[in-house]
Amino acid sequence: MITLEKVKDAARALKPIISNTDILPMPIKCDNQIFLKTENLQITGSFKIRGASYKISKLSPEERAKGVIACSAGNHAQGVALAAQKNNIPALICLPEGAPISKIEATRSYGAQIMLVKGVYDDAYQKALELQKEHGYTFIHPFDDDDVIAGQGTISLEILEEMPDLDAIVVPIGGGGLISGVAFAAKQIKPSIKVYGVQASNASSMYNSIKEDRAIKLASVNTLADGIAVKQPGDLTFDYTKHYVDEIFTVNEAEIYTAILTLIEKKKMVAEGAGAVALAAAMFNKLPLTNKKVCCVISGGNIDVNRLSRVITQGLLNTGRRAMITIQLKDTPGQLSEAIQCVAKLGANVISAQHERLAANGDIDTCYLKLELETRNFEHIQSIKATLHGNGFSIIV
Repeated sequence: MITLEKVKDAARALKPIISNTDILPMPIKCDNQIFLKTENLQITGSFKIRGASYKISKLSPEERAKGVIACSAGNHAQGVALAAQKNNIPALICLPEGAPISKIEATRSYGAQIMLVKGVYDDAYQKALELQKEHGYTFIHPFDDDDVIAGQGTISLEILEEMPDLDAIVVPIGGGGLISGVAFAAKQIKPSIKVYGVQASNASSMYNSIKEDRAIKLASVNTLADGIAVKQPGDLTFDYTKHYVDEIFTVNEAEIYTAILTLIEKKKMVAEGAGAVALAAAMFNKLPLTNKKVCCVISGGNIDVNRLSRVITQGLLNTGRRAMITIQLKDTPGQLSEAIQCVAKLGANVISAQHERLAANGDIDTCYLKLELETRNFEHIQSIKATLHGNGFSIIV
């Protein structure tokens, strides 16, 4: 078991390495006053550098000489790679082959050897264990290790030093290392504080495990929040979570997309899927609190830029900021122009328009207009559809 003194020791060891990331107010409409602990702006773009660096700082000379091995969906990989580089220790990182290219290349840039493993995090984990036994490396576990957990717990020291009147901390959960450290340290400093965990509903291993009071392994995980796509929680982290975390909630993919978009628009800040789940829970009022000061840990910002535009588009659709409307037209002169004018008069911006003259049912007098619109909200979309209908147009979708 870790102690508060161990967490404080980690803070001293990490002081020359990490940033004490800012805590920023988040101006959104919800039941509570929201603040952000911006670990997405941490060195390597994630909180993972904390636990990895503290663990590596505790290695013996013999362990350092043999080198370290780790497995990761990407962020822990970067933390281990950078910490090993700073200590002149060789590092081998096993990553799932589906990890974002940006995370793979960032890990490689810190000097680590990379091995891509078919499957998800758990498959990379098994491969790393095999290689560790074969070569005598020290395995740097991404979450189920007391030194790693203590390193992550330094986040609570920073939060409560700056905000001693805080009512709750909301934390993403994958394997559980982050919330174990944050919850343990926070409860030692301020026993009355609430600590809530958040998982993606498509990767809810800890949520299910706490609910069933036993560690449960999921058959599969599939979520934008790849950094917390873990099939099974650790033994240590399950116990810490059970004893120190007040409640766990889940958020769906649409809510994650919306939280990422909101961070971009409101704070000009990029978060990855895993980094946005805590804010998503607060935004959609999952927390059993009202009018309280709540700090959401934005755990990482290493989203694949190739996916970001799709995430933004989906976020816009989910919030009524973009709409896809298909209109059935008579194939007569002026119909297309009239439909477009109806949309324009209501203040919607046409992003794209596709006119199809061949109807699926073979009606040669019918055609279809597919519009992609920039809109204000869902009420605006309904107003556009009602106006089109009132002008004699049939809305297909």
